[in-house]
Amino acid sequence: MGKAMPVAPLPLGHDYGLHRVIEPAGLLPQPAWRIDNQMTLHDNELLIDVQALNVDAASFTQIREEVGDDRLTERVLEIVAQRGKLHNPVTGSGGMLLGTVAAIGPRFPNPEGLKPGDRIATLVSLSLTPLRLQRVRGVNLATHQLAVEGQAILFATGLYARLPDDLDERLALAVLDVAGAPAQTDMLVRPGDRVVVIGGGGKAGTLCLHAARQRAGDHGQVIGVSPVARECAEMRTLGWIDQVLQVDATDAVAMMQAVEQATDGALADVVINCVNVPHTEMASILAARQGGTVCFFSMATSFTAAALGAEGVGKDVTLLIGNGYARGHAELTLRMLRDDPVLRDLLARRYVPAEVVA
Repeated sequence: MGKAMPVAPLPLGHDYGLHRVIEPAGLLPQPAWRIDNQMTLHDNELLIDVQALNVDAASFTQIREEVGDDRLTERVLEIVAQRGKLHNPVTGSGGMLLGTVAAIGPRFPNPEGLKPGDRIATLVSLSLTPLRLQRVRGVNLATHQLAVEGQAILFATGLYARLPDDLDERLALAVLDVAGAPAQTDMLVRPGDRVVVIGGGGKAGTLCLHAARQRAGDHGQVIGVSPVARECAEMRTLGWIDQVLQVDATDAVAMMQAVEQATDGALADVVINCVNVPHTEMASILAARQGGTVCFFSMATSFTAAALGAEGVGKDVTLLIGNGYARGHAELTLRMLRDDPVLRDLLARRYVPAEVVA
C-alpha cells in the first residue's frame, strides 16, 4: 500500500479578519475599502454557501433610488465585485445572510458543534463579510431580500444563529437582521417609562415596540410613530401599543407637538429611532424629555446633526448609537415571535410569502 499524501495545513488567519484586508492596509475589514473575497479557507474561518441576502433598509433604499428597480441587482453585483463584500459606499451599511455551512477551519470557535450542512444566519454585517456572488436569482422589493448563489466567509469572531426549525427561514432572516434593536430596547426601558418608537411600523420598530411594552409594563406608555397610514393601522391591530401617531419624522416640530399632546407635556423617557431616511435626528431629540435617552438604530443617522442639534435646543439627553449586537439578542427576538402569535402573524404576512417581484 502506498503512503497517504500529507494534507497541507490551512493558512493562518487573524480572529478579526485582518488577513483579508486589501486596501487600505492596516484597517479592520468593516471600514476597509476592499477585502479579499477569494474563498480559500483559512484555519479559523467558516465557509458558507449563501442562498439569501437581507440587505439593510437604508442601503436597499439608497441603491433603489440611485439606479432604479431594473438595475438594482446589477448594482449589488457591482458593489460586491468591487469591494469583496456588500458594503454600500454611500450608507456604509450592508445587511446579513442566510446559508449552509460548507466547511469549518480547525481553529474556528465551534462551541455549538456546527457541522457542514447546518443552516445558519450570520449576525454580523455584510459590510465586513467576504462575499462572492455567482448570480442573483431574484429580489423581493418589499422585504429587501435577495435570492442568490454564492459563498461567504465568517471570521473567528463572527456571530451567527442556527436557523430555527419552528419558524419560516424568511421570517427568521428578516428579524435576525435587526435583533440588536429589540434587545437593546429591552435593556434601556424601565418599568413605568414612556417610550416612543419612531419608525414603529417597520420590522425593527415593531419588535422594539413589543420589547418596550414588556419592559415598561402596564404603568408605562408605549407610542408608535409612522407617516404611513397602512403601518399605523397595522400597529393598532397589535393591541399592546397605547397610542399610534401618524407623523413624518423629518418634521421635527410636528413630532414634538404630537408627542407633547400624547404624553400631556411630559415627553418620552426613551426614544428609539428605527427609520431608514435621513433628517430625523431633531424629531427624536425633541420627543425626549430633559434627562431622557435617544437611541438611533437608523443607518441614515447623522451623529453630527444629533449632537449639535441637541446642543442647539438645550436638550440634556443621552444619545446612543444602536449596537447591532447585544448578548442573547437572537434568542430574545426569536422568543418574542414564539410567545406572541399576533406579532408573529403580522411579520409573517410581510416576509413569509417572499414572492420574487423583480
